[in-house]
Amino acid sequence: MRKLMYLFLGLSLITSISCSKDDDGGSSNNASNGIVKAKIDGASFSSSAQGTQASRVDNNGGITIAIVANDLNSGKNITLNINSIDGEGTYDIGGDNLVFIVASYTEGNASDPLNSQSWTAPYDEGGVAGEIKISELTDSKIKGTFSFKGKNPNDDTFKELTEGSFNLDITQF
Repeated sequence: MRKLMYLFLGLSLITSISCSKDDDGGSSNNASNGIVKAKIDGASFSSSAQGTQASRVDNNGGITIAIVANDLNSGKNITLNINSIDGEGTYDIGGDNLVFIVASYTEGNASDPLNSQSWTAPYDEGGVAGEIKISELTDSKIKGTFSFKGKNPNDDTFKELTEGSFNLDITQF
């Protein structure tokens, strides 16, 4: 009986470790509440709480999420638009989601706004340029991670965004 009990405890422990929720939804979320963090070509980015917002629209069984993350001190911005999703999980930026999942990074130029630069993903048909992993999605909260490679249409340069994470309250529309 004692061996059976130890076997049961061992299997329970293995099952709880191997079936964690973050297998599909992004576990390395290190963003504080109200913040989006990332590395942009290796340099750290952290949004300002006052310049960061997530909104959610439910329509016809699909969910649309828009995340806007501004660093008000530097004029840098990350935007994630996630259309027609069904909840927590991993979503490719590009590939079959060519127009449904879009990410961009912008470096604003306050003295000459027309010379602001943006890098967008996806940037070619069929290619996967990154992913967004949603680990928690409720009517009032979204948490997850992201990474993508964006292309600037003006000069064909690229920016690599890695180690991205978000932890945001949602404004419902």
